[in-house]
Amino acid sequence: MADLAGWWDDYFWGAMTVLRVFAVSLILTVVFGLIGAAAKLSQSRIANKIAGAYTIAFRGTPELLVLLLFYYGSAVTLTGISKIFFSQTQFVDIPPFWAGSLAIALIVGSYATETFRGAFLGVDPGHVEAARALGISNVQTFFHVRIPQMWRLALPSFGNHMLSLMKDTALISIIGLEEILFVAEMATAVTLKPFTMYMIVALIYLSITTVITLVVMALEKHANRHLEGAR
Repeated sequence: MADLAGWWDDYFWGAMTVLRVFAVSLILTVVFGLIGAAAKLSQSRIANKIAGAYTIAFRGTPELLVLLLFYYGSAVTLTGISKIFFSQTQFVDIPPFWAGSLAIALIVGSYATETFRGAFLGVDPGHVEAARALGISNVQTFFHVRIPQMWRLALPSFGNHMLSLMKDTALISIIGLEEILFVAEMATAVTLKPFTMYMIVALIYLSITTVITLVVMALEKHANRHLEGAR
């Protein structure tokens, strides 16, 4: 414990950064997943091809490589655009927090796309037809019939996506974000105790993923409560 003296605050704020990245990435993952699933289920061939290219590209490329390409690629693109309007511009980039959050969300969102697509296909068509027969609009049917049933079917797989997303936050330290892995690297350089410092990181991640697992289990139980009553 003496080795950790002076580093607790850094680990705490590093953990807070991890949770912020997770929260932002989770919201974006749901957005990308729903848009991708809608595109794949639409009757538009263009939308289908774009969604297909998205899932193939991000599921088939190593996550670390996607993060680096997105971070440095966005910097090159933004700098080039800025120089067109402001010739004095030297360098423009996206803050590591947002670049990392967006890159992780795009990666996990590509998996969520297939999860949501399968869940939407699992919704009983008869329920949708019944809603239409009652004169319920397509928008109301989507939010009050399709989405609730889709989430029940998607939760088990989406819970795994949430765990993957949380673990992927460790990658962002490579682009300079000061989260817990970044703190562990600095602490190791000072204390020369790599096992201790990285074990703290492992315990923090294990604690967070355990909470996520319990929350997903509770949500699954809540979503399937009507099935338990029917047994």
